[in-house]
Amino acid sequence: MNKATPARKRPDMPRLTRDDWLDAAFKAVVEGGFDNVRVLVLAETLGVTRGSFYWHFSDHAALITALLARWLEREVALNQTLQLVALPDPQADLEQLLEAALAHAGADLENMRFELALRGLGRRDPAVANMLVEVDDARMTLFESKFLRLTGNPETAGELAVLFYLAIVGGYQALSRPKSPPQAKEFLMGIISKYLIDQQIPPTPPRRPKRP
Repeated sequence: MNKATPARKRPDMPRLTRDDWLDAAFKAVVEGGFDNVRVLVLAETLGVTRGSFYWHFSDHAALITALLARWLEREVALNQTLQLVALPDPQADLEQLLEAALAHAGADLENMRFELALRGLGRRDPAVANMLVEVDDARMTLFESKFLRLTGNPETAGELAVLFYLAIVGGYQALSRPKSPPQAKEFLMGIISKYLIDQQIPPTPPRRPKRP
């Protein structure tokens, strides 16, 4: 009597976490927008079956909701950090903020492209549009508070904050180009700082000559 052939053990499948799926969805958005996020394609990329996906998410919509929530949480945390980390000199403080904002783009091209895709999604999804308004308002509040320290004028601070944000958004677009030159970030920092920060510093009054 032949002995039964012992069943072959299947190789252990990788135990993916919720963040593994979110990371894969994030990269899919970076590469092709939100329409590029497909559960089956993500599963093939990760080398697992769709069963792993449904262990963490009820459906595709739940995945997108979780992805947006994670992005929002990280943006809020970054904004709070920039609010708390303030240099004594208002000019240096704004220059540090500008450096952080463009570094967030230049050093993290994927995050920048994700946000651009997210803004595209916001044009057809009211919930996403509302979330982006929340993020933009928080950023504007931060920028206004920094410029208020520099100028002492609430109206001027508000106007400069708008221009500052527009300059940063334009910088995101420029730095996201595939053939953006390596020195692009330094160039953008220079002109934004020159016209929006440095020129707000009142000139130092000339010293009066001492009487003999």
